[in-house]
Amino acid sequence: MAKAKKLKSGNWRCLVYDYTDSDGKRHYESFTARTKKEAEYMAAEFALTKKQIYRSDKTFGQALEKYILMRENVSSPRTIVNYRRIQHTDLKPLLDIKISDINQDIIQKFVNDNAVTHSPKTVRDNHGLISAVLKQERPDFALNTVLPKRIRSDIYIPSDNDVSTIIKLARNTELELPIMLAAFGPMRRGEICALRADCINGNTVHVRRNMVLGPDRQWIIKSPKTYSGDRYIEFPDFVAELLAQKTGTITDLNPDALTCRFRRLIKRSGVPHFRFHDLRHYCASIQHALGIPDAYIMQRGGWQNDGILKAVYRHTMDQQEQAMNMIANSHFTEMMQHEMQHKKIKP
Repeated sequence: MAKAKKLKSGNWRCLVYDYTDSDGKRHYESFTARTKKEAEYMAAEFALTKKQIYRSDKTFGQALEKYILMRENVSSPRTIVNYRRIQHTDLKPLLDIKISDINQDIIQKFVNDNAVTHSPKTVRDNHGLISAVLKQERPDFALNTVLPKRIRSDIYIPSDNDVSTIIKLARNTELELPIMLAAFGPMRRGEICALRADCINGNTVHVRRNMVLGPDRQWIIKSPKTYSGDRYIEFPDFVAELLAQKTGTITDLNPDALTCRFRRLIKRSGVPHFRFHDLRHYCASIQHALGIPDAYIMQRGGWQNDGILKAVYRHTMDQQEQAMNMIANSHFTEMMQHEMQHKKIKP
């Protein structure tokens, strides 16, 4: 609470913060009264009832640029690339609007128009960036936008047979080892492409590098995106034997080239289509089906929390789901047969 000070005139004056202008200067509202208590009461009443007025000629585009620049050295290059993409495509209708003129109706209309041509996830991602920029410039302005409902992804998780088939097809090619590292690791594309022999000790791989696409569209090597991404993975002997044959980098492919070649392999294999990243889904699902605790699955895969596991990786594979259903149905059938036999012999 602001404290009043006595003036030479004998009156009391109390200053209350009002706003900060575009030059960073803080402005205050002044309240003067004959008594200290009265001046502080007027100031407190103003502070409680005043409506924050944002005074600035800055446009949303300028605020967005400032937001991105402030994060270039602390956010991952991939995140900055995504911000730039959104800036130059999806958010173009907002760039020339003054921050002070933006209201809920403008944002809701933008979201409604955006939802016509974009998926719910993209619309939510765009709105998330808008919200972050506005919070930076206008902390007292809270959005209450109605967003499109999330759509549950129809994710195909490869089976043991699928993985076995593509590994056989990739044998003695540049895809064999990357597929094994993803399916039995589970390592990400960038982690595989950045892996060097000096990070391998017997069966254990130290994941401490990641290959990502920088803002200049060049591939760079950096540390993992999160703290949990820096981890140790112990692989089966048959994978370790292949790793022992490598010197320098494990593969000369970058993440995009790896994706393209894997896609062509899938087309030749005859198995249902799935992405290279879905090999991580396979690995996590197998571990979950085997009863391995989530904490271990998270550590092996480099996840910070079990949110992704709950959303994606706990989809058990078709074969194992059928096996579980058979166990449950067999139990129920046996129970009911026993009950029917008991009724038949009952006098």
